[in-house]
Amino acid sequence: MTAVLESPASALVCRNCGAQYPLGAQHACFECFGPLEIGYDKDALARVTHDDIAAGPHSIWRYAGLLPVGQNPQTRVDSGTGMTPLIRADRLADELGFTAPVWVKDDSANPTHSFKDRVVSVAITGARELGFERIACASTGNLANSVAAHAARIGMPAIVFIPSDLEAAKIVQTAVYGGTLVGIEGSYDDVNRLCSELSETDDFENTAFVNVNVRPYYAEGSKTLGYEVAEQLGWRLPAQYVAPMASGSMLTKIHKAFKELVATGLVPESAWRVYGAQSAGCSPIATAFEQGVDVVTPVKPTGIAKSLNIGNPADGPYALDAVRSTGGAMAFVGDDEIRDGIRLLARTTGVFAETAGGVTVAVLKKLAASGQLDTSKETVVYNTGDGLKTLDAVADQVAPTAVIPPTLKGMRAAGLLS
Repeated sequence: MTAVLESPASALVCRNCGAQYPLGAQHACFECFGPLEIGYDKDALARVTHDDIAAGPHSIWRYAGLLPVGQNPQTRVDSGTGMTPLIRADRLADELGFTAPVWVKDDSANPTHSFKDRVVSVAITGARELGFERIACASTGNLANSVAAHAARIGMPAIVFIPSDLEAAKIVQTAVYGGTLVGIEGSYDDVNRLCSELSETDDFENTAFVNVNVRPYYAEGSKTLGYEVAEQLGWRLPAQYVAPMASGSMLTKIHKAFKELVATGLVPESAWRVYGAQSAGCSPIATAFEQGVDVVTPVKPTGIAKSLNIGNPADGPYALDAVRSTGGAMAFVGDDEIRDGIRLLARTTGVFAETAGGVTVAVLKKLAASGQLDTSKETVVYNTGDGLKTLDAVADQVAPTAVIPPTLKGMRAAGLLS
């Protein structure tokens, strides 16, 4: 019988004032209303070894010793998420003038084809351990897909809230799993506000909103994007990484993962730079960076990168801190640049990214051209979702090279034979 590890999580810690609270379903500090995150017993983290990780499953749960929940294999929710490809992108590197390797961490290979499977696996495991009976979320699309799928896998009731104008593919992918899907006439920020209100009502007392009342657990799932890259690089860290930003949480949690890996001795001590990418249609964090200010001013989102359309990003100040403290940078790109980024990644690596991936690659190109990102340093680019989710973004830009009759004459007429 496999021994069950103890959780290394020790408390909920306010990211603003440092106040600590017992582990539980709480996401805001009672002292200053700042956001809470999971704090860990450093000695418990330090006991995790490479051999422990290698002996684990081929999923995010190989890192159970570094996560707040899921130490018992019998109670964790494991859909096979994680250990997605880290693709060496030499043709992309050459085209953008890199002399060092560029890698694409392709999280479109997850079960519902986005990185959200990581955060949902951890959140729903935590929700069950905390005794919740239903799972819910506010979503720009990918999270809705993942929550609905995970709930269906374990037979847990789910209610998912989305803006009603999401891409059709994401609506279909959520609805097909069953559950309750509610379209809201408004932006993601309107959806999130409603969910925050619902989480305080008696009707939703037994409901875990993954990105509201159990958000501290949910957010920790993104750390596995950092752990995996380090392991796939032979237990070392890249010199820099570029990540898309919606709330800003994922970018900060990869940074947190790198710091934990150094602190525990799982990787050699090294420096890295953090780079953030946003769409021009919703760039409150990148705009604050460009203006040199600490306050992230909310915006009304527009543009094709709907999965990044969070106009009031909860983790914006912390994303700014991660980027500035490491000497990195942020930038935003327009819809045409996003489309070009999708096609650039596809034709140089064979990876078809959704619009968020187009944002990230376009920002990689922009920062490399401006000299803000060092092309002589090894770089990891995070692709967080599958292009099949956002076909409309490039559908009018790609088509068959030729349409011909089934004859050699037709081939020659189209210039496909000499």
